[in-house]
Amino acid sequence: MSEASKILDEMNDRSREVFRLIVESYLDSGEPVGSRTLTRTLSEKVSAATVRNVMQDLEFLGLLDSPHVSAGRIPTQMGLRMFVDGLLEVGDLGADDRQKLDETLGSNKGDVGGMLDRVGSALSHVTHGASLVLTPKQESEIKHIEFVSLAHDRALVVLVFADGHVENRLFTPPPGQTPSSMREAANFLNALIEGRTLREVRRQMQTQIDARKQEIDVLAREMVESGMAVWDGDGGDSARLIVRGRANLLGEQGEAEELERIRTLFDDLERKRDIAEFLELTEEGEGVRIFIGSENKLFSLSGSSLVVSPYMNADRKIIGAVGVIGPTRLNYGRIVPIVDYTAQLVGKLISDRS
Repeated sequence: MSEASKILDEMNDRSREVFRLIVESYLDSGEPVGSRTLTRTLSEKVSAATVRNVMQDLEFLGLLDSPHVSAGRIPTQMGLRMFVDGLLEVGDLGADDRQKLDETLGSNKGDVGGMLDRVGSALSHVTHGASLVLTPKQESEIKHIEFVSLAHDRALVVLVFADGHVENRLFTPPPGQTPSSMREAANFLNALIEGRTLREVRRQMQTQIDARKQEIDVLAREMVESGMAVWDGDGGDSARLIVRGRANLLGEQGEAEELERIRTLFDDLERKRDIAEFLELTEEGEGVRIFIGSENKLFSLSGSSLVVSPYMNADRKIIGAVGVIGPTRLNYGRIVPIVDYTAQLVGKLISDRS
């Protein structure tokens, strides 16, 4: 049992109610709560002085903080964690929210990337927050590859996977490329990739090029190496994170300190740092997990909260995750069932494809 849980168990009914009302009011309004406000909502009639004494005790325990002299109280990170673990009442998914998600995600047409992009947009729209969707690592067999010239210094490499997933990347082709060398490079790779995953192709590509030098000219060989290089390194994993709804976090004008936190969060999202950890956050067990403030390894500098849930394929293997990120003042009771339902819906849509 955590220290916070022990404190909650040892609190009397009055302290527990005062604490719950302060947290609920803060999550709703973002404003500190004063003793006189609480006297009007408490189930028992007590004086403001009595309530102030309870609030001071809760502050001493590290559950509340006073942002300004003579102001009301707001919950600390420890207090929010204790509330989420012990007092949070998670409601059922609202019919309106369910309908919006079903309508947006009901179509299972198109590639997996497009479907997950719609998931992120729908989740952001319903929660009015920023959504994160971690797409599955692509281990499907490759069906077809194609190079498309856009300009003398820009080209597109398109991969079509056996499961219908399509990925494309921009890259700079080697000098002197012609439509003929691009076709030759694509034909060479299409003969090589049949029945293989991207990882397998990358592993043996150079060996095949060296062994079959007579079958491909220098220009086409350079095209193959340049085109496949865009999937090497860290870029492949970092591109797996879809972020939607950043603007929602700026919907309300806040204090300078709060805006600075949001800018820090945006910087983290742009860099997409430690994205591999995003999925690791969900692997300790099924279901929704809540990370508050510095508990959140990915975005701890911004003091943000993350509500995240994994989704699974038909074999019940965790292959990705969906989540909502925002300030610690989230409506956890409403967002938890939304994230949970979205994760289950994504898992079903992906399983139906297999």
